Amino acid sequence: MLFEAIILENGGDIVKMKIVIQRVAHAQTVVDGRIVSKIQKGFLIFFGAGIGDTDADCVRLAEKISKLRIFEDENGKTNLSIKDAGGEIMSVSQFTLLADCSHGNRPSFTKAAPPQEATRLYELFNSELRARGLHVETGIFGADMKVTLLNDGPFTIVLE
Repeated sequence: MLFEAIILENGGDIVKMKIVIQRVAHAQTVVDGRIVSKIQKGFLIFFGAGIGDTDADCVRLAEKISKLRIFEDENGKTNLSIKDAGGEIMSVSQFTLLADCSHGNRPSFTKAAPPQEATRLYELFNSELRARGLHVETGIFGADMKVTLLNDGPFTIVLE
C-alpha cells in the first residue's frame, strides 16, 4: 500500500532502477582534481535508483551483471562474463538516469530515490557485486565527478 501511495504521489508512473553498462578498456573518476577510482578492462556502470526500488532489485541486477556475457572469447564471440575476462567494475551513482523530460525542456528528477535511500541502495548494489567475486571501484556518491573512459566496442547496455 505504501508503495502504491509513493507511485501515485509521483504521477502514477512506475520508475525502476536504471543501470547503464559500458564495456571499457579503462576508466577513472576524479573528484576535486584527485583520482578516486580507476580500472582497466571491465564495466563502467552508471547506477540510478528510483522511488520504490528495493533491495531485491539490487540483488537481481548484480546477479545479472555478474553473468552478462559481453566479452569476446578466443574465437571473437561475445561469450565471456566479466569474471571470465578478468575484468573490473567502476560503479558510479547517477540520479540523472531517472530524469523525466516529458514536459518542457527542463528535466525533472522527482522520480529519483531520495539521497539517503539512493545511497543505501547504491552501497548494497556494490556489495552484491563484490559478493559475487567482482572487483568494484566506486565514485563518491553526490560528488561532482569527472569520469573518463575508453569505450570498448562501443558496447553499451541499459538494464532496468
